[in-house]
Amino acid sequence: MGAMSGEILDNRGRGQAGWNWPSIHPEGRKFALIAAAVAAGFAFMAWETLAWPVGVLVLGIAAFFRDPQRVTPQGDSFIVAPADGLVTLIEQVEPPRELMVDDGSGVAGMAAGPVTRVSIFMSVFDVHINRAPVGGTVRRVVYIPGKFMNADLDKASEENERQHILIERGDGLKIGFTQIAGLVARRIVPFVKPGDMLAAGQRVGLIRFGSRVDVYLPAGTEPRVLMGQKTVAGETVLAEVGQKPLIEGIAQ
Repeated sequence: MGAMSGEILDNRGRGQAGWNWPSIHPEGRKFALIAAAVAAGFAFMAWETLAWPVGVLVLGIAAFFRDPQRVTPQGDSFIVAPADGLVTLIEQVEPPRELMVDDGSGVAGMAAGPVTRVSIFMSVFDVHINRAPVGGTVRRVVYIPGKFMNADLDKASEENERQHILIERGDGLKIGFTQIAGLVARRIVPFVKPGDMLAAGQRVGLIRFGSRVDVYLPAGTEPRVLMGQKTVAGETVLAEVGQKPLIEGIAQ
């Protein structure tokens, strides 16, 4: 039995934890049901050579849209990973224009100037539910149509279909992140809209079938993750606000 939703756990043994089967997000249930119906139809007609592959496809769809519970570390300085996947890029860049310009809402965007961008690449085997890196108010959700290049490429941040989200904490700090479609991904599905209040680690959307998420850390903050490291959405502490540690790792 896994931890109950909303249960408080800590590093001194409080709470109960155990493994359980992850649920399937409603966004994926319709695809699984359609594939299951097709497989059942093939089986009814005794077309076993088609029924078995489609049956395996049902399992693949269920695995892709799995939505496991996560335990999000609580702390005013923590920025948690918004995606499961592999850290493939860490570099200094300007925030996306859409997160900086005046959008007419009366709420300022991110400040201009170089910040650290951490890119997390999600393969088709990763969980594709994305989560809020910090708690706060959603200030912007900006969808931009584009290409479908390999999401692992640097230029995918500027050319692929993408969706920018800006969250403002209670102290005014703004964290921006971008969901980017890839070669196979063909739809970014948002769960939030401007004005929504979020907790750190809360589900904010998903990208179907392989993609990437970029996180723009605030100025003066460097990541606590390494190139090539695997992150867990809502659990891995990506950075601590105002901290700039040099952390080295060894691939082994």
